[in-house]
Amino acid sequence: MPLHREDPRSVGGYRLVDRLGAGGMGMVYRGRSRSGREVAVKVVHAKYARDPVFRARFRQEVEAARRVSGAFTAAVVDADPEAESPWMATQYVPGQSLAARIRHRGPLRVSELRPLALGLVEALRDIHRAGVVHRDLKPANVLMAEDGPRVIDFGISRAAESHHTLTETGQVIGTPPFMSPEQFTDARTVGPASDIFSLGALLVYCVTGRGPFDADSPYLAGYRVVHNPPVLDGVTGSVRAVLERCLAKDPADRPGPDELAREFADALPEPSPGEPETMTLRLPPARPGDPTLAGTATAAGRRPPWRGPRTLLAVSGVLAAALAGYLLVGPRGGDGTARVNSTASTSRWTALPAGWKPWQTTASAVAEKGVRKAPGYEGDRAPACVADDGALYCAGSALLPERIDATTGRTLWRSGIAPAGVPATRYVTTVLGVAEGVVLVELAVTDEGGIGQAQSVIALDGASGARIWTHAVRTDSLGSVYAAGVTLTQEGDGSAVTVRSARDGTVRRRVPVPSGYDCLPLAADDRPFVECMTQEEGSHVTEFLVVDPKDGSVRTLTSPAQPRSFIGVLDGRLVFVESDDRPVANSPDLIYTRIVRVDPRTGERALTPLPERYRGGIPTLAHGTLYFATSSGLVTAVSPATGARLWQSHTTLETPGQASVDRSGRTVYLAGGSGRVAALDTARGTLLWESSARAEVLNNGLLPTVWFNGGALVLAASDGTLFTLDPAHPGRKPVPG
Repeated sequence: MPLHREDPRSVGGYRLVDRLGAGGMGMVYRGRSRSGREVAVKVVHAKYARDPVFRARFRQEVEAARRVSGAFTAAVVDADPEAESPWMATQYVPGQSLAARIRHRGPLRVSELRPLALGLVEALRDIHRAGVVHRDLKPANVLMAEDGPRVIDFGISRAAESHHTLTETGQVIGTPPFMSPEQFTDARTVGPASDIFSLGALLVYCVTGRGPFDADSPYLAGYRVVHNPPVLDGVTGSVRAVLERCLAKDPADRPGPDELAREFADALPEPSPGEPETMTLRLPPARPGDPTLAGTATAAGRRPPWRGPRTLLAVSGVLAAALAGYLLVGPRGGDGTARVNSTASTSRWTALPAGWKPWQTTASAVAEKGVRKAPGYEGDRAPACVADDGALYCAGSALLPERIDATTGRTLWRSGIAPAGVPATRYVTTVLGVAEGVVLVELAVTDEGGIGQAQSVIALDGASGARIWTHAVRTDSLGSVYAAGVTLTQEGDGSAVTVRSARDGTVRRRVPVPSGYDCLPLAADDRPFVECMTQEEGSHVTEFLVVDPKDGSVRTLTSPAQPRSFIGVLDGRLVFVESDDRPVANSPDLIYTRIVRVDPRTGERALTPLPERYRGGIPTLAHGTLYFATSSGLVTAVSPATGARLWQSHTTLETPGQASVDRSGRTVYLAGGSGRVAALDTARGTLLWESSARAEVLNNGLLPTVWFNGGALVLAASDGTLFTLDPAHPGRKPVPG
């Protein structure tokens, strides 16, 4: 993946070439030393670098990784855990992760399983001999090199002899479907046998494409790990008995690495010529004794398993509490949706568009016009879309802009705006907006090293995808926006923001911006703004420009509120929601402290300290209400005038995006990366329903947003799946777009 604008260009003397991955705690880049040696560079996010506990944990990761050496691990090359942004460079292993391999090509062949299993056992033997317990062995942490697997990421490992954990009391860390029971019940007792359990779960996933404890949420997966027998449908032969021993609930009953190597060597012999190399996958039935859906879901209505790469951080007893909350939500209906209020009034739902059907497609579907196949797009990143008049215009990383019929799911056109010969990995497209049938798109192109090479704003004909006009933008621009019939871009020498007509690209005005500031064009409620932040270190001075789209005139407000806190307009006043600078431990959430409302004409400010410390991602201002959603799915509605809590409701969404409120203002919708949607009543916060997940795999990237097509909902999951829902009947089976 190409570097983003905010990414550093070098770390510790290593020039960064591109992104290898992103997580909640940091970024991993492919770097190159002055001698040309390639390394993987892990850099901790700035907000965690300020946390002494997290910094200590990263220091522990570096120490653990340095202690481990072997043919099936990636050696540490260099590190500086004391740097302002701590980092570690390890041997670069070309090859995709095991998770990506199975996602793209399905379960492993028998001939592939033997070297993987034996290689991972040897890796664990080397790790344990070094006195380290990995504690997060999962498909995403195994790289598939040509000469065998490599175990990576010692981010939550610790010394086997240590009973001290850097997490807060009562917390457990890991990835639920691949964690051991003792990681949930008492993290202090976790030893080498925990990694054997994780290996067993990982190999079941490799054989069947499903984990033995998969569930719809991390909490339910954790419950199954602790209480339920593993589901091994599709695992046959003598290897099944070996995996059953690995998955024993009691650590003492699991084999050690040496014994396990012998058993796998016997159970997975070298395949003879002509021997079948595939294992049959049979979908498992509902799980007996499961406190969730046993006996209620049909094969057609069953949800896909939860396979998110997120790390779970939960207090002791959270499984019981979360399970109790889940049962309060109520049983699944026959359509696979969880309902609280089965008597929700049908009058709240708006009529569906004529000809609508519950379609499902992908961002890479064949287009009817233009570029028929999406070149190089692998569905590893959610597209970002704009809904307009029955159409959905989508774009994204390695994705050419395209138009999808929001009623039928057909991909009508895909526009070939990328420069000739440039591979998909080197461009990012963004749909800025739609103006009277003109689609505004920003195209950013990088060179092979991930450095910005060209950037432009392009107007496309909404009917055909044909190019209407193009204007170059500075490659160091923080972005462009569309609002009220105009685009705001940074061009030329960067001394001004250019206001152009969206229809024909003519210049309305060039708005001077202050020297020594980084300026970011913004749009809210179809109005254009520019926020400029001083480059002076330690200073938080800002200039906030309110732009009149008609004549380009500007009102300037000096430091109206905390930088990057603007969220919208209410009753003619600008609304900012300020947050605490301190990070929330092991969470991407922010803690919000104050609402600031500013009169754009006079600069007069109304300050409202929040009576509670609300947590969440970027809040949403809609229909006169503020909505906060935490990464664990807790939704809070707040009055923007008083800061008082109006209601608070729990959902099972994983890291939901911003809230969307329907035109009537009666229902608020949120979605998680899996494509699961929650509908809540805006007046009381009652959970009306939750839909089933749509994504097979949770990937990092843009947080999902629910869009509207008349009375229908449209959204994109993190794996590039696009689909629509009837909010009155969210469990209707989708048909291909």
